[in-house]
Amino acid sequence: MRVAEVLYNGVLAGILSETGGMYRFAYHQSYLAAAGSRPVSLTLPLREAPYESDVLFPAFVNRLSEGANKALQNRLLKIDENDYFGLLLATAGGDSIGPVSIKEIHERS
Repeated sequence: MRVAEVLYNGVLAGILSETGGMYRFAYHQSYLAAAGSRPVSLTLPLREAPYESDVLFPAFVNRLSEGANKALQNRLLKIDENDYFGLLLATAGGDSIGPVSIKEIHERS
């Protein structure tokens, strides 16, 4: 299982996870309760129930590079070209465009 925090303007908005080829995004209760909270995407409106899908949500796929830039990132980072979640974890946590950023949660051993 791979897990990441989804931040909106630096505030924890929710948790994105991948388990066995299934993806799940759930807004954090404190984010839902805060006045003025905004959805991380128009396609993922604020709600208590988690979103689940067998493909990575377009709101997150759209944060990835495309074409030659994606191929270069995959090669340099040694990430399979079909591992969109892995590429998202590797590239969407730093200086990204817009208010949403992704921060991988590393499991403790």
